[in-house]
Amino acid sequence: MMHHGEYKVVGGKLVVVDLDTDDGVISAASLNGDFFLEPDEALQDLNEALLGLSTEASHGTIRDAVAQNLREGAVMFGFDADAVARVVRRALGHATKWEDHRWQVIGPQIIPVAEQVALDEVLTRQLAKGELAPTLRFWDWDESAVVIGSFQSLRNEVDSEQAAHHGIKVVRRISGGGAMFMEAGNCITYSLYVPESLVDGMSFADSYPFLDAWVMEALAKLGINAHYKPLNDIATPTGKIGGAAQKRLANGAMLHHVTMSYDIDAQKMTQVLRIGREKISDKGIASAVKRVDPLKSQTKLARAEIIEVMMETFAQRTGAVRAELEDASLQAAKDLAAAKFDTQQWTARVP
Repeated sequence: MMHHGEYKVVGGKLVVVDLDTDDGVISAASLNGDFFLEPDEALQDLNEALLGLSTEASHGTIRDAVAQNLREGAVMFGFDADAVARVVRRALGHATKWEDHRWQVIGPQIIPVAEQVALDEVLTRQLAKGELAPTLRFWDWDESAVVIGSFQSLRNEVDSEQAAHHGIKVVRRISGGGAMFMEAGNCITYSLYVPESLVDGMSFADSYPFLDAWVMEALAKLGINAHYKPLNDIATPTGKIGGAAQKRLANGAMLHHVTMSYDIDAQKMTQVLRIGREKISDKGIASAVKRVDPLKSQTKLARAEIIEVMMETFAQRTGAVRAELEDASLQAAKDLAAAKFDTQQWTARVP
């Protein structure tokens, strides 16, 4: 059986592979592309490294076989062993591209924050079961909340007295990362529900900018020169505008979400968040405004206008169609919030 795969290395070259398989193993391989490789004979090393590998071989197995079979002194320009493994996995149907999926976009809908984080779990599990197409969903809410990462300490992160004073609800999400300070209209939050095959073989560090390449394009359209600051911060020359978090489930689906500041009250944020307070403790409140630089000040646009540009950009890149949340999903999120995300047992699971 013949297989063909292509992979454009982020910031690098195009890698192409043509494979023949027989009885569950690779029987012939031809790597090609616009990359550079020295010496010429090293191409034979790469092709031979793939022979005899199982068609079910993991990314790591393929990568290691390539690295071990490459002759001493050989140099790969514009690609590496990881890129070879990724293109082989694509050819064999284990790794996918954006265009391999039928995407949908769900616009913002006002939902309580506890149900928002519950929806992330509900929709990710629906994707894993084949009940949901890969989806981009924007959040909206009309309450004040702090959403803390799955592994953050409640008492170390949040000043409970200040949170109560300002009427701010604390919710814990299923993904790691830092706290999100969320008042009505003060930020833009979206969630991506994607199959893990889309980031097959990618490190967490590489998957973040890969999954958010579309939003970088949208920000550029808005006149914002944004870039990723490893591991998961989105920054501009004038300050940080957001951060991302992920949760990979064992069933082959993953959640990737981002929160970007639109019109944040930095003084209130530093009163409620202990870590935020510590990060600027030697610089004063004014530094918080610079460190978290809102989209409103950079674009002079309404929040809804920015979200619309983001949705349109995603649709242009992926062919996504507009969709709405189903009643069954909303009810499942409401039930899960009541049973889990709205409980003190979950919120304080890391005291």
